[in-house]
Amino acid sequence: MIAAVTVPTSLPWWQSIIVLVPSMLAFGCAIASIRTRSIAATWALAKAATLLMVTGAGFAVVALLITGYRASDWLRIDAVGVAMLLLVSFIAWVIVRFSQSYLAGDPHERAYVSRLLTTLGMVGLVVVTNHFVLLLAAWAATSIALHGLLTYYSDRPVAVGVAHKKFLLARGADLCMVGAAVAFVVTLDTLRIDRIVSEVSSRSALPGGVRIAVMLIAIAALLKSAQLPFHGWLIQVMEAPTPISALLHAGIVNLGGFVLLRFAGVVDRAIETRTVLVIVGTITAVVAAIVMTTRISIKVSLAWSTCAQMGFMLMQCGLGLWEMALLHLIAHSLYKAHAFLGAGGVVLQTQRRQLLPKYAPLRLTSIASALAPAIAGTLIAGFLAAWLPFIDRPTPALWVLGGIVAVALVPLLTHSLTGSRSPGSVGHDVRLKAIASGFTVAFVYFSLHGLFAQLVDHGATPPAFLVVGVAFAFVSLFTMQIMCMVFPMTTWIQRLYPWFYGGLFIDEAFTRFAFRLWPPPRITPSRTLLPDRSALPSASFATALASGC
Repeated sequence: MIAAVTVPTSLPWWQSIIVLVPSMLAFGCAIASIRTRSIAATWALAKAATLLMVTGAGFAVVALLITGYRASDWLRIDAVGVAMLLLVSFIAWVIVRFSQSYLAGDPHERAYVSRLLTTLGMVGLVVVTNHFVLLLAAWAATSIALHGLLTYYSDRPVAVGVAHKKFLLARGADLCMVGAAVAFVVTLDTLRIDRIVSEVSSRSALPGGVRIAVMLIAIAALLKSAQLPFHGWLIQVMEAPTPISALLHAGIVNLGGFVLLRFAGVVDRAIETRTVLVIVGTITAVVAAIVMTTRISIKVSLAWSTCAQMGFMLMQCGLGLWEMALLHLIAHSLYKAHAFLGAGGVVLQTQRRQLLPKYAPLRLTSIASALAPAIAGTLIAGFLAAWLPFIDRPTPALWVLGGIVAVALVPLLTHSLTGSRSPGSVGHDVRLKAIASGFTVAFVYFSLHGLFAQLVDHGATPPAFLVVGVAFAFVSLFTMQIMCMVFPMTTWIQRLYPWFYGGLFIDEAFTRFAFRLWPPPRITPSRTLLPDRSALPSASFATALASGC
């Protein structure tokens, strides 16, 4: 059960300055970049500012270690916020350095730098604020600033149409947050986040107004985290420059999970909100994981991966595994930034793999030979990890996540066990190595759970039907993926393939509905990069979105 939150002592002025340094540097550089004398000076200023952002976030870590958790009416310094601030600052530094070479020679580099740093500054405010109004405003401003980056190539119909669709969903999420603010004021007479959580923790029953508020926050997170059926914009946003795709997938789309972490103590007591998060997150994770395997484009496959990962993270929030959600958020951000920025090297990696020996055809016996060591390694790791001094005994929900990790290891262990050989030729040494590999991954997973539990408390035990439902969903996903790999030419798989390749055509229906309510703007060509696209009329946006991605 999550512990009651106590309101900390006031945040000293010098700590307020420290936690605001990254955002202030980003805003200052965004303004100064417009007035620089040369493009080289603009990039030099941006790289210096982001490096100082990382340094400022490092000072915030030191300040937290010195004084512990502190908060004022508007700002706070705590482990989760400081970890996110350091993560955002580091990703900003990497993306700015990558962008300089990526956009070399582009005539709109100054505008790009200004918009990018404005977006990063707003994200920095989201992670350090302690007031609901500032959280709402900064989160909305992040979306608005990002809109200018998503429409960087403003003469591309797909780019403009997708950005417009995201704009509509983001404004819907903002309205939900406004409704939540009203509900908190009416019910608790405060908008200070730590006091909201503390007040709710001290009450025996959750007030109806708070239930409404936390449900609205969850809906806002679902809308901004690209969950089904509102996922299409994230898949189709690949018209934006690659660094923006990396920023979006590595830092901005994760904010929904971070906002839920801020209200963990309230979400834990709202069973209806937890149920919605688990159901929507699980369905999104399962469907997106299947669709991802049908895609050839690297960036589109990564986008479906992000959609699935966000669903998995929101599912963890609904299960009360807040420490695992935080771990997932940070690990996914680092991985996805690397994956997008390194997408150009995939062609070379593919050419190298073509020179390697071919794997033997997959058989059910091969899968079974890999499943056994994966499960054995996970069980051994879970029981041993429970004896570590900083790890609590695994809960049923955590065991389910451990089982998901075990089945995720099966494809890797299958190749290591069989390779180019027949299953019968596998020796005992290879099987022991497979068990050791499964054990190592699972042990690291359970150990990280214990370490992140020091940053955020474990939530309340979820209802049994949610845990069983999640287990059933991922067993079904595993079974379907195995059938597709072992029997790819069967009639039922061939019939299902077009549906999953099209994402069950959910987004096409949503796009037509959304564009009837609020049509996208007409394009006014400002560039001549792709003249054939600039001639596409506004009325064909939905068709372009449906067929282009």
